[in-house]
Amino acid sequence: MANKTIYLTEQGLEELTKELEELKTVKRAEVIQALKEARALGDLSENAEYDAARNEQAIVEGRIKELEIMIENVEIISGESNGKVNIGATVSLSYIGDEEEEEYQIVGSQEADPFQNRISNESPLAQALLGHKKGDVVTVDSPTGEYDVEILDVK
Repeated sequence: MANKTIYLTEQGLEELTKELEELKTVKRAEVIQALKEARALGDLSENAEYDAARNEQAIVEGRIKELEIMIENVEIISGESNGKVNIGATVSLSYIGDEEEEEYQIVGSQEADPFQNRISNESPLAQALLGHKKGDVVTVDSPTGEYDVEILDVK
């Protein structure tokens, strides 16, 4: 099974790289120390501290592996749009019918944050917008039904 491409901004890649470094250099050492201390307490069969440290170790090692795979499969998004909506672009749009205007940046799923108007390239809205340009009216097929938006600007 091929790994999925992970779309990130330069900042997103930097954050993942910092997290990976922190896990490898700091967190991993803390877990190893906790395991040593728990082993020193004696009988491992009924040692809750040892079990907790082993669980923490599994979580840390799992996250390290996940981050390594993600970083290995990163494609940096630039935001250069050439007038068309693509991953990294910031799109201003108007919802047809209520004339509400919104601005969204289309990012990879790892950086999506709807509270900061950063939507995943996998979302129904982004999927409908990709490849279109300023002035286009696009129909969005969402789980709650279809709606139309007009693209006001692409940056």
